[in-house]
Amino acid sequence: MPLSSNVCDQTTMQVEKATTQRQLFPFVDLKAQFAAISAEILVSVTSVLERQQFILGREVEALEHEIADLVGCRFAVGCASGSDALLLSLMARGIGTGDEVITTPFTFVATASSIARLQARPVFVDIDAATYNLDANQLKRAITHKTRAIIPVHLFGLPAEMDSILEIAKAHGLDVIEDAAQSIGAQYRGKPVGGLGRCGCFSFFPSKNLGGAGDGGVVTTNDPNMADRLRILRSHGTRKKYECEMIGINSRLDEIQASILRVKLGHLGGWTSARQHNAETYRRLITEYGLSRWIILPAHPKDLLHVYNQFVIRTQQRDELAEFLRQAGIPTQVYYPSPLHLQPAFADLGYRLGDFPEAERASQEVLSLPIFAELTEDQQRVVVASISRFYEH
Repeated sequence: MPLSSNVCDQTTMQVEKATTQRQLFPFVDLKAQFAAISAEILVSVTSVLERQQFILGREVEALEHEIADLVGCRFAVGCASGSDALLLSLMARGIGTGDEVITTPFTFVATASSIARLQARPVFVDIDAATYNLDANQLKRAITHKTRAIIPVHLFGLPAEMDSILEIAKAHGLDVIEDAAQSIGAQYRGKPVGGLGRCGCFSFFPSKNLGGAGDGGVVTTNDPNMADRLRILRSHGTRKKYECEMIGINSRLDEIQASILRVKLGHLGGWTSARQHNAETYRRLITEYGLSRWIILPAHPKDLLHVYNQFVIRTQQRDELAEFLRQAGIPTQVYYPSPLHLQPAFADLGYRLGDFPEAERASQEVLSLPIFAELTEDQQRVVVASISRFYEH
């Protein structure tokens, strides 16, 4: 449906005014989120301060139960970060020197670095061009006699193709460790992510859909032995004080963080719905402005529940558009500007430019627009109108 001339004129005036300002609103508005729930947060944090128990107390235990219920798992084990959630999961499965773990090159570095830190080898498989997730059709050819596990990433809030991945893993006797850092609440064909493989790894980094006031993470699993090993490994390899059973790390979730996350967990459903609503608003506005010829919108398969940690558009003019929007006061981000196989830290793996063409192409074309729950339609209209102005030139 074409836009009315009045709406176009008003929006154009807003955009032109924006060019004289700097950043009309943040990429993620954590201040707006806090303003809405500050009273709840302060009561919860004050309660922890009054008790003076700060490590692995009742708030952590309660949060673990609540996350397990959300994911549909028997167990959840809190830890210090999403990165540690991945590391601990691999440690608990005994992954180490000489082992191979398959994952995607188009993700945050923690996915592959958790493998490399254990002296195992990250083995990359290219992504699907539409979803940006690991291409299950290319998975079998990457499996060798050294392969121990697969880490699919539910990128940007969209679940990976888990049926195929799980089927291949089962046929080859491999573990599946879900990197669900960006996808809490997402569902794959009616089933929550994080409960589909051997374990799921979540991040509570502040910009995540469920974010704390600092770092934090959790591992979910249905395996009681896995849960037991995770609890021991996160506490220096000890079950009882000063009795070290195995080499572990210090990766315990703070009580204050858990108390904040418990408050926020009660709002997660509403925030997720708001993100999904904002995503549909973007789709409608981009269509109304006739931008579909230049912009590829995010995939949203009908049988998958996308929670939109990021709203990622794709265009061949990415860098020029991002700069244009920056000058108009519109914040954007690029996730990710360089795939992992081309990063200096992984040079010893021997990969070269051209090995994973879809990941390489995506890294040059993706652009994330603001999608936080408190974003208004007026703000979204300014974003899309600014994009339209760019393409008019």
